[in-house]
Amino acid sequence: MNISNNQFLSIEQLQDTYLKQQKVSRSDKTPQGMSFEEILQSQQTQGSALKFSKHASNRLSDRNIELTDAQLERLNDGTKKAGQKGIKESLVLVDKLAFIVNTKNNTVITAMEQTETDENIFTNIDGAVII
Repeated sequence: MNISNNQFLSIEQLQDTYLKQQKVSRSDKTPQGMSFEEILQSQQTQGSALKFSKHASNRLSDRNIELTDAQLERLNDGTKKAGQKGIKESLVLVDKLAFIVNTKNNTVITAMEQTETDENIFTNIDGAVII
């Protein structure tokens, strides 16, 4: 910065030149045309979708278990309730189906029919929800 040659007549001129940043044109929309609020809501919606681990998917397929939309909705609801109560690994019972769900990751770890369990003993859970 060379101000010895009296290019500036006042401190205001100096401030205008060096201290004021150019106004950045900010838009409420991203390049994809979505606002921050829209992106946040879409991420929250995606985050709430229940996922099935590979193991759980294989169990459902091997045992010919097909979930109806109503059962899936109830499973999702039970998972949310378990998470709200602070349960990390939950047993969620829907009709005669048993699911072990990791509520933190919103992931079904395993699935089975209740009749398949030996003596109805479930381990490595810290809570249960019956829907």
